[in-house]
Amino acid sequence: MVHLGLQLPSFTFPDVPDDRLFERIAAIAGAAEDAGFDSFWVMDHYHQIASVGPPTDPMLEAYTVLAAVAARTARIQLGAMVTGVTYRNPAFLAKVVTTLDAVSSGRAILGIGAAWNDEESLAYGYPWPSATERFERLEDALRICRSMFTQQTSTVRGTIHHVDGAINVPQPVRPGGPPILVGGGGEQKTLRLTARYADMWNGFGDIPTIRHKLDVLSEHCATEGRDRSEIVATRLGTLIVAQTHDEADRRRREWQAAHNVGDDGLAMRLTWGDRDEASAGAAAFLDAGLQGLLFNMPAGSSPEDVSLAGEALSQLR
Repeated sequence: MVHLGLQLPSFTFPDVPDDRLFERIAAIAGAAEDAGFDSFWVMDHYHQIASVGPPTDPMLEAYTVLAAVAARTARIQLGAMVTGVTYRNPAFLAKVVTTLDAVSSGRAILGIGAAWNDEESLAYGYPWPSATERFERLEDALRICRSMFTQQTSTVRGTIHHVDGAINVPQPVRPGGPPILVGGGGEQKTLRLTARYADMWNGFGDIPTIRHKLDVLSEHCATEGRDRSEIVATRLGTLIVAQTHDEADRRRREWQAAHNVGDDGLAMRLTWGDRDEASAGAAAFLDAGLQGLLFNMPAGSSPEDVSLAGEALSQLR
């Protein structure tokens, strides 16, 4: 079964005051659930990132938002795309995600990566370790979270982080704990850790890039003695769907101008068109070997836009 997810990276809605902001977020999550999306994601950032908007744009804390969305939805799975490993002690993160799983009756996903935003981290007073140390922290977090998701009491000695008798009661609602998704395309470390520890992987890029990353992931799985089919591989990109080709083309041109993306960069980031065209573009990524697709939509997209996207993507089922 194809996994389809909606990511909401922007909380900027020009017609929505701050005291109504969550209501719009909840409406979009509800529209995604009604439209058949399997998962709903927000970013784990404290400042807006440059590829989406200026740093002063609204940004809410990921897991607080997800817990609130859990109370407004019934079926859709919930996760951060992706949690920066430097922002939380791994045992605390395991407790947070376990709590989200309890609040949502078993719908949490742990999305996690090695973190990349040094400016944001330093602005908030977090240390910014070397890339080598961040990946050591990521492996520690993967081990600790898996242990705490599956055992009431955990003792894990990692390279940086350790837990000694950490109690996690209640255990997650979902049997085996929330699925763990590793995000990123690094071939030496990220994909190796995915093969060793993860249930899901998310990458970026055009179809040739995705095919190559999946080949590398398969090689790492073989080294780890694991069947690659055990890992749900997904790709995150932007989606524009409109009632007509002309309207979708107009929105595509607006999006390119806003993000300074030339025609040669479109395939890396954007899927667009009317319902049939968007569905065909998405299907091409599944044909490349993915088991799922995660999409965001241009800033300010409405619940109605999400519903139309769900109609287009339903053709992939």
